[in-house]
Amino acid sequence: MSDDLCLTVLGSATPYPSVDNPCSGYLVSSRDTRIWVDAGSGTLGPLQRHARLDELDAIWISHLHADHSADLLTAYYAVLYADIRLAAPLPLFGPPGIADRLAGFLTNSSTRSPLESAFAVTELYDGHQATVGSVRLTSRAVSHGMPAFAVRMEADGRSLVYSGDTAPCPSLTQLAEGCDVLLCEADSDSAQDPAEGDPVHHTPEDAGDTARAAGAGRLIVTHVGRSLTPRQAVTRASARFDGPVDHAAPGSAFTIGQAPPAATRPVEDPAPPRLA
Repeated sequence: MSDDLCLTVLGSATPYPSVDNPCSGYLVSSRDTRIWVDAGSGTLGPLQRHARLDELDAIWISHLHADHSADLLTAYYAVLYADIRLAAPLPLFGPPGIADRLAGFLTNSSTRSPLESAFAVTELYDGHQATVGSVRLTSRAVSHGMPAFAVRMEADGRSLVYSGDTAPCPSLTQLAEGCDVLLCEADSDSAQDPAEGDPVHHTPEDAGDTARAAGAGRLIVTHVGRSLTPRQAVTRASARFDGPVDHAAPGSAFTIGQAPPAATRPVEDPAPPRLA
């Protein structure tokens, strides 16, 4: 494993997987440390190209929408009832209530499923800090209309900030201040507020604005809404941010702090599905 802080994109689709793109999920690694960041639908499969569940040091979950957390359910079965053998429950960082939420789905009788035998759960709060192997994690509460968090991951002087799902908010900008890479969602197409309620996502322009305000070295847009193509999202974000802008294409890998080109794939719009 590389000594560098690295980001591997397992998937970035929303709100359901595409044929060739799982939902939100990432592997962050540094030295001998591996952290699964968000476990959206379909991400457990590509995760295993890089690490088995018993090779992970922790899982970090931004919020409990299924496109960011659903594969925790199948991971539970893998570590308790299949061929994976854990030396100890896998550390799981997530929003308040995550254990009962998972157990509520997994319990099939009057006896609560032994969730804690699979995961050692730590509930996040605004400003939560933890050290996992060689990586320091700082979580901040963000604006998504429900308990949701962003995270700053630091190792050997390099820093990666992941927005999770959120509208633009001061806590994300503060968390991302001076980071090498901001991995920021761009789910919304319109810069206008919704007809009812507050915004809960970034537009590509918002992502560029947040990266610029934070002084980020590089922006990677992810979780791009289905009304946009990745190329459109990158172009629109680039209009607001002067630094390098990439798209979190599935399978892409980025070395944090390395000057472009560090992505393993160029920004491409997906080909239309073939019809039989």
